[in-house]
Amino acid sequence: MERIRDRKEAALLLADRLEKYRGEQGAVLAIPRGGVPVAAPIAKRLGMPLEVTLSKKIGHPSNPEFAIGSVSLASVAVDERADVTAEYIEAEVERIRENLRQKYSLYMGDRKLVHLKDRLVIIVDDGVATGKTLMATIELVKKEQPRKIVVAVPVASASAYDMIDSMVDEVVCLLVPPYFQAVGQFYDEFSQISDELVIQLLQGQENF
Repeated sequence: MERIRDRKEAALLLADRLEKYRGEQGAVLAIPRGGVPVAAPIAKRLGMPLEVTLSKKIGHPSNPEFAIGSVSLASVAVDERADVTAEYIEAEVERIRENLRQKYSLYMGDRKLVHLKDRLVIIVDDGVATGKTLMATIELVKKEQPRKIVVAVPVASASAYDMIDSMVDEVVCLLVPPYFQAVGQFYDEFSQISDELVIQLLQGQENF
């Protein structure tokens, strides 16, 4: 297999490989927006709640582009070497969390956040280039003490695959091509995903 038709085909192929987890106490976490159409059919097949994982980096006070940590709705990961005050971190976490809460409400409506402690967690995206977003997500998920973390992606660069594989219990990946420029080059159809489609997919799932 050298190419994937679209996100729908990717979801079905990944779901086949994840079938062994059907019925376990787990949760499927989608990285928005592209990961949601891949994650939704997987969650449905496995009988697990579909959750959107929202996170954002904490920027250094003197250089906002330089990440010194990341924040999700449930956890915080900070580089201990970062020379910044606890007050700065606290203020940034609260500011970022407020934005994340608004985004979560947009996507999920009034559904409550699924707690990941002691669950099998399957993190899904539509592909991985550098892996930075996914690695930050994994670090935040680990803080919630899940029983097991699995990453499921249709395609990943070799360097990102190796890094992710060292961080989680299992990686399920359809393609790890030797020459990698962008995720979209390995799909026949790779259109932009709208917020409207994300909302439709997320709110159409049962909350187990």
